[in-house]
Amino acid sequence: MGTTGTALLLALGPTALVFGVLVFTLNSMARVTFALLASLVCVGGVVTVLGLPYLGVVIVLMMVMEMVVMAVFMIAYMMNPAGLMPMSMLHNKRGAAAISGVVFAALVAGIFLVPWPDRTGTRPADTTFQVGMALMEEQMLTMVTLGFVLLATMVGATVLATRRGRYDRFGDDLDERPAKDPSGGGVGR
Repeated sequence: MGTTGTALLLALGPTALVFGVLVFTLNSMARVTFALLASLVCVGGVVTVLGLPYLGVVIVLMMVMEMVVMAVFMIAYMMNPAGLMPMSMLHNKRGAAAISGVVFAALVAGIFLVPWPDRTGTRPADTTFQVGMALMEEQMLTMVTLGFVLLATMVGATVLATRRGRYDRFGDDLDERPAKDPSGGGVGR
C-alpha cells in the first residue's frame, strides 16, 4: 500500500468512527440515518483501499440505497414530522456500555492473540472477479433478476401509492397554465 492508500485509511477510519458515534448521540431518526450512511460509506472506502474494490463498491451502493429508502419511508410515514422530532437512540445505557466495552476488549485482544496465518501463494490478478465468484458463484443471474424485480416493485408501489400524476396538474396536453392543483388550492396560494 502506498502513501495515498495509507492517507486514505488514516482519514476514512476515524471518520467512520466519528459518524458511528454520532449515530448514538444525534437526537432524530433522520439525522441518525444520514450519520449511519456516512459511516458505512467510509467503511466501504476502507474496504476498497484495502484491495477489495468490488466489495467496497457493493457496500457503498447497498448502504446508500438502504439508508435513502429508510429516510424516505421515515419522512413519509412516521407519526412525528419527518422523523425530526427529538428522541434518544440509547436504551439501557449501563448495560449497553458494559456489553460494548467487553466486546471491544475481546476484539482488540483477539487481534493481538490470534495466530494469523501467513499468505500462501501469490495474490490473484483480479480480486474483483475472485470476490464476485466467491459471493455469487452460480447465482449471479438469479441476483441480477432479483435486483430488477425489487426495483420494479419499488417503482410500482410508488406509482400505485400516488393518486395523481403530471396529467392531473397540467391537463392532457400538458399546456394548462397555471397548473391545476388536484387538492383544490391554487398554485400561488
